[in-house]
Amino acid sequence: MKTKLDLKRITIFLGIAFGLAWLTALVVYLNGGLIGSPELIPGTYITLATVLIAVVYMWAPALANILTRLITREGWKDSWLRPNFKKSWKYWLAAWLLPPVIVVVGALIFFLVLPKYFDPELSVIKSMLPNQGQGLPIPLFAIIILQFVQGIIIAPIINSFFTFGEEFGWRGYLLQKLLPMGTRKAVLLLGLIWGIWHAPVIAMGHNYGFDYPIFPWLGILAMIWFTIVVGIFLAWVTIRANSVWPAVIGHAVINGITGISVLMSKGEPSTLIGPLATGILGGSGWLIAALLIYFSKSALQPRPLTGDNLAIEQNGETL
Repeated sequence: MKTKLDLKRITIFLGIAFGLAWLTALVVYLNGGLIGSPELIPGTYITLATVLIAVVYMWAPALANILTRLITREGWKDSWLRPNFKKSWKYWLAAWLLPPVIVVVGALIFFLVLPKYFDPELSVIKSMLPNQGQGLPIPLFAIIILQFVQGIIIAPIINSFFTFGEEFGWRGYLLQKLLPMGTRKAVLLLGLIWGIWHAPVIAMGHNYGFDYPIFPWLGILAMIWFTIVVGIFLAWVTIRANSVWPAVIGHAVINGITGISVLMSKGEPSTLIGPLATGILGGSGWLIAALLIYFSKSALQPRPLTGDNLAIEQNGETL
């Protein structure tokens, strides 16, 4: 592993990742923002903002990875595109199955600390159903279970296209470039950078809305906190698997499952607090997971390469 920061490539990468994303955010802002964005196809809820955020903003880090390698003639060694599934399948499994557990832990903590926001009547679900769910052949709580299963099974398939855009950049490139400063420092700095990168969409109401004190700065700080704790988890599965794909899957599941706690809530809790996992208290499950990983002696240490992978590394081919 390299022992010196490659400041030239880091600077180029960040310039492209932030430049593309923030320029896209400016276009969205000038065309109504996230709330007033025009529909591209009337009646479909597919807006200009939706398309630009999903296709350009989220893919800016991956494009930055590709362009930086081309501009600096770096090549594709250590791109972490090789799945390494046979030797790292348990980290794929962890990336797939642990996020739902972590999100549920955070939701339980939120509702235990603030029980007034828990809704045993599941009014949010009722409001989404015809006739307030009267005559429904299954219990309302079964809908939450179905949503949960959907977030685990369907979300990774649909969301992975978009989360690859982020993970191939952040974990697949920048994380490796920051590792010479020490793994723990690297994952914290990456989480900070990743959070700041979200700033324009947070300022347009994404995740936290508009109705909170010191808007949008507290929202941006809350997102930085979230990206740091989640980033530690994603860095763990990436480093241990020597592959970016577990992080892609994990990020896809996180995006698909994070909002499930809203279905069990009532009232108007501060979005900065919860019940969503992006809130400080709603995301306490991620804090617990991050602390366990961060202070583990070996969790963030790269696994030694053996067998075929070692031969590939010595030949300078992509891992």
